Amino acid sequence: MAEEFDVIVIGAGPAGENVAARAVRGGLSAAIVEERLAGGECSYWACIPSKALLRPVDLAGEVSRVPGLSLGPIDVDAVLARRDEAVSHYDDSGQVGWIGSVPAEFVRGRGRLDGERRVVVTTADGGERTLTARHAVVLATGSTAAVPPVPGMAEAKPWTSHEVTAAKKVPESLIVIGGGVVACEMAQAMHGLGARHTTVLVRGGGLLGRVEPFAGELLAKSFAESGIDVRTHTDVVRVERPEPGGTVTVHLSEGQPLEADELLVATGRRVATRGIGLDTVGLPDDAPVEVDDSMRATGVAGGWLYAVGDVNGRALLTHMGKYQARICGDVIAARAHGDDLPAMRDIADGFGAPQVVFTDPQVCAVGRTEAEARKAGFRVRAVEYDLGSVSGAYLLGDGYRGRAKAVVDEDRKVLLGVTFVGPGVGDLLHAATIAVTGEVPLDRLWHAVPSFPTVSEIWLRLLETYGL
Repeated sequence: MAEEFDVIVIGAGPAGENVAARAVRGGLSAAIVEERLAGGECSYWACIPSKALLRPVDLAGEVSRVPGLSLGPIDVDAVLARRDEAVSHYDDSGQVGWIGSVPAEFVRGRGRLDGERRVVVTTADGGERTLTARHAVVLATGSTAAVPPVPGMAEAKPWTSHEVTAAKKVPESLIVIGGGVVACEMAQAMHGLGARHTTVLVRGGGLLGRVEPFAGELLAKSFAESGIDVRTHTDVVRVERPEPGGTVTVHLSEGQPLEADELLVATGRRVATRGIGLDTVGLPDDAPVEVDDSMRATGVAGGWLYAVGDVNGRALLTHMGKYQARICGDVIAARAHGDDLPAMRDIADGFGAPQVVFTDPQVCAVGRTEAEARKAGFRVRAVEYDLGSVSGAYLLGDGYRGRAKAVVDEDRKVLLGVTFVGPGVGDLLHAATIAVTGEVPLDRLWHAVPSFPTVSEIWLRLLETYGL
C-alpha cells in the first residue's frame, strides 16, 4: 500500500526543509526523503564547514593589520576540531529531530519519481517504500561538484568541495583547479592553515569571473602577497597519480608539470537530477528543471511538480534556495486550499542574487555587474570609490585596501548592482540588497545617513561621486 501525504519533498537540505515547514504551516502534511544527511550539502560539506575553516585565516589577517596586536601560529588541530563541531560530527540526528518537530515525516533513502505524484524510496536495506502526494512533489536535490573529463583526473581521486571541507589534515602542497568561489575560498583556507605551496590554475583571465573585474584583481593581489601562486590562461591536459594517496602530477598545456600532495577540483557544479526519475514524467534526466515564478515545473502536465534550490538552475546559493522554498511552500498550500496565491512570488532572482565570498579581502555583490546591465539594455552609469579612503577604514588597521562600485539605472535613478571588495565588507551587503531589490531612488537613499566613523560611509561617498 502506498503511503499518502499532501506534499512529498525529495531532498532534505535547507531548501527542502523550508518547503516542508511552509507547507505544514499552511495546514498540509509533508514527508521529506533524503538518502544522505538531513541538512544537506550546506550543513556538512559547503557553507558551514568552509566558513569554519576560513574564519581563523580571516581573523589572522585582520589582527595583522592592527598595530600593537600579534597572533601566533594557527592551531590547525583546534580549527579542524571546531569544524567538526560545526558540522555536528556528521551526525544528522539533530536535523532529523527538527524535521519531526515541524511536524513532517523523515524518510531515509534514495527517492525517485515514478510517474504522476508518486515517489519510490529505496532504503538502505534494499527495500522500497512507495509514497504518493495528494497535491505536490517538490524536487530539492541540489547539485554536485562537476569534475572535468581530463585524462587521468577521475583515477587520481581529486578532492572536491566534499573532501576539502572535511579534510582530516592539511596537505603541505596543494594544486587548485578553478577560479570561482570554492576555488578561491578553499585555496586561501588551506594555504592559511598550512598548505605552504598552493597553486591555483585558472582557464580564464582571472579570479571570480562572474563579478566586477576589479574584485578578482584585488583578490589575486592578496593571494600573491600571501604566497599563493595564481596562474591564469592555464589548461590542464592530463593528471597522474600512480599510488592512491600519493603525489599527484598535473600536466599543463604549456610549461612544466606541477606536483602536489593533493589536488582540489573546483570547476563548477551540475544539478543533481540524474537518476531521480525525471524521465517518468517527460523531463530530461540530467538538466535543470525549468520552473515558473511559483517554482512549479513548466514542462509537466497537471501542475503538481515543483523544484527549488540548485536543481532549478536559477541561483546556486543556499539563501536563494531557501527563499524559493518559502515561496513554493506557501503557493502549494494556497493552491491546495483553493485560496488566492500569495503576493510574494519570485522577485529576488530577477535582480541578481546577493553573495559573499569569504576570502581576505571579502568580495560581495548583489544585482547586475556593469557589463550585465549594459547587455540587458539599461542606460547605465557606474561609479567607484576607494574603500581605503573612507574614514572608518583607518580604524580597522594599516593597509586596509578595498573598492566599491555602484551601477545606476540612469532612466529611473535606482541601483542595478553594487559590489564591495575589502576586509569585512560582507556586513555592508544587506543594505545594498535592500537598495537594489527595493529599487530605492538615489535621492531618497541619500537621506539614509551612515554612522561615523564606519566603513558604511562608503554609501555617502558613492552617492557624492555620482553627483548627489
